[in-house]
Amino acid sequence: MKAMVIKSFGGSEVFELADISKPQVKAGHVLVSIEASSVNTVDTMIRQMGAELPFAPPFPAVLGMDFAGTIEAIGEGVTQYSVGDEVYGCAGGLAELPGTLAEYIVADVNLIAKKAKNLTMREAAAIPLVGITAYEGLIRANTSKGQNVLVHGGSGGVGHIAIQLAKHMEANVFATGGGEKQTALIEKLGAKSINYKTETVEDYVNKHTGGTGFDVVFDSVGGENMTNSFNAAALNGQVSSTVSLVEIDLSVAHFKGLSLHVVFMLIPMLHNYKRAAHAEILSKLTEIAEAGALRPVLDEQSFSLEVAGQAHDRLASGQGMGKVVIDIK
Repeated sequence: MKAMVIKSFGGSEVFELADISKPQVKAGHVLVSIEASSVNTVDTMIRQMGAELPFAPPFPAVLGMDFAGTIEAIGEGVTQYSVGDEVYGCAGGLAELPGTLAEYIVADVNLIAKKAKNLTMREAAAIPLVGITAYEGLIRANTSKGQNVLVHGGSGGVGHIAIQLAKHMEANVFATGGGEKQTALIEKLGAKSINYKTETVEDYVNKHTGGTGFDVVFDSVGGENMTNSFNAAALNGQVSSTVSLVEIDLSVAHFKGLSLHVVFMLIPMLHNYKRAAHAEILSKLTEIAEAGALRPVLDEQSFSLEVAGQAHDRLASGQGMGKVVIDIK
C-alpha cells in the first residue's frame, strides 16, 4: 500500500511517499480502507520533535491519528462490525501504533465507532481526537443545562467542537477568539464571542456573568492562559485544560476552590488503558452528529496523501480555519 513515511524528525520535508506492506487483520481489530485523515497539532509535534517525546514512533514511521474509512476485513472476536461498515476513529500514529497517512490501517475496535450517516468521510475524519478531547473535558467538568461555559480558543479544532457539545448539553456558551473570522465562526456555532485582544478577563466576567465567573472554563489554549481561566472561573468552578505543560501559581485556584481537570486523550492509545471508553465516546458523538448538533468545520484547502507535508504546513501556519483534512483515496 502507499503511505507517507518519515525516517527522521524535522520539517514537513521529511515526509516520503513509499510502498509498504499492507497490514494484516488480527484478533480484536478490523482492517480499514482509509478515505480521509485529519491533521492535529500533536501530529506536527511528533514530526518536529519526536525524539523529545515519550510517545514518538520508531522509524520508518507512519504518522496520523484520525481517520474515516470502510472496513475490509474483520479480526477474530469482533462481532459488532461487518465488512462494508463505515467507521471513524483515532487509532494510530504514535508509539507502536502505525498511523493513518496510509491506504489501510488495522485498528483496535475499542478505538473506533460507526461513522455518522449525515457526515462525509472528510467530516468524520476531522472529529475523533478533538471530539474525544472536547467531550471528555466537558463531561469531567460536569457541564449541565443552564450553566455558563467559557471556551478559550473557540475557533480552534478542539474549541469549535467544545462549543457545539456544550450547546448540546444546553449550557450558555461563550468563547474567546482574536479576529473577525474567529468571531464570525464562534457566533455561527451559537456561542457569544469574546475578543480576548480587546476585553480583559475582568471585563467579560462582569459583562456576561455579573462578576460571579463561569461555572465551567474549557481551556484549549493552555500555557500562561491558565491564569486567565482561573480568574474567569466562578467560586468552586470547574476548569478543564488540554494544554497544561506550564509552571503556574495555583493560589487563585486554591482561594476559589476550583477543580482542575487535565485532559490527555492519548492515554488509552499509549497505555492500552480503558480503550473502550474512546469507542463509547465516539459512538456518542455519532449520535450527537446524527441529531444535527455536531458538524466539524473543515479548512477550505484540500490535500492529497502525496502532499501531506503541505497539510502540516497549513495547520502550523495558523492561516487555516477549521480542521485540515487529507484525502487518502
